[in-house]
Amino acid sequence: MQAEATAALELRGIHKNFGPTAIIRGVDLSVGRGQLHALIGPNGAGKSTLFHLISGRMPATAGEIRVNGQLINGLSPFAINRLGVSRSFQVTNIFPRLSVFENVRCSVLWSLGYRYAFWHGVAQLRDVNDKCEEVLRRINLWARRDTPAGVLAYAEQRALEIGVAIAPDPQIIMLDEPSAGMSHSETEQAMHLIREVSQGKTLLMVEHDMNVVFGLAERISVLVYGQVIASDTPERIRGNPAVREAYLGQAQPEF
Repeated sequence: MQAEATAALELRGIHKNFGPTAIIRGVDLSVGRGQLHALIGPNGAGKSTLFHLISGRMPATAGEIRVNGQLINGLSPFAINRLGVSRSFQVTNIFPRLSVFENVRCSVLWSLGYRYAFWHGVAQLRDVNDKCEEVLRRINLWARRDTPAGVLAYAEQRALEIGVAIAPDPQIIMLDEPSAGMSHSETEQAMHLIREVSQGKTLLMVEHDMNVVFGLAERISVLVYGQVIASDTPERIRGNPAVREAYLGQAQPEF
């Protein structure tokens, strides 16, 4: 009962089928408020699919998903976002022709109470501009604010996507492979950024880099063939034989 009372995000008996093929097969997962939680597993385990189910991009075939106790099954992605859930994507998802500043501004407007109105000149909204500056300084992109997002370096684009995710001040941040494709130094910077922006927030992160996972996570869940086979502290996951066996035939993680 205590775990349920403190859960920011809870999945109960989640299934997802594509036709006769079962991708997610009865997942139970609880992410506590303010917890840094990593979801790991071999390629094809269903991690990104699970993110799509939580964020409303796909409907679950069966089961319940709750945010702070509220059932969100069937809600649209924007409705789930407005409940305080924000996410990034495995493939960078930004507006390449808009400037860095404009990308963040798109994310900020609704959270500050601005709705569609053709008579608003958004460039003159001081609270919006102040919030965008705050976010861009946090992700170290203030100097690049007028740059078209599509010409940023890859690591900068990933940082911008994190900025877009955190700009509306969500309660739950979901990051899908935030360090994918980065060099060692870029990964170190990404870890520092994720640690900084997730302070006081709930973080659910899909990540393949075990240095990132064990460097950030307070709890780790392991998804294999659509089922959670372990959910525990990093120390116990490191020594779990079932987790190590799940990675056989893959690039062996350095636990």
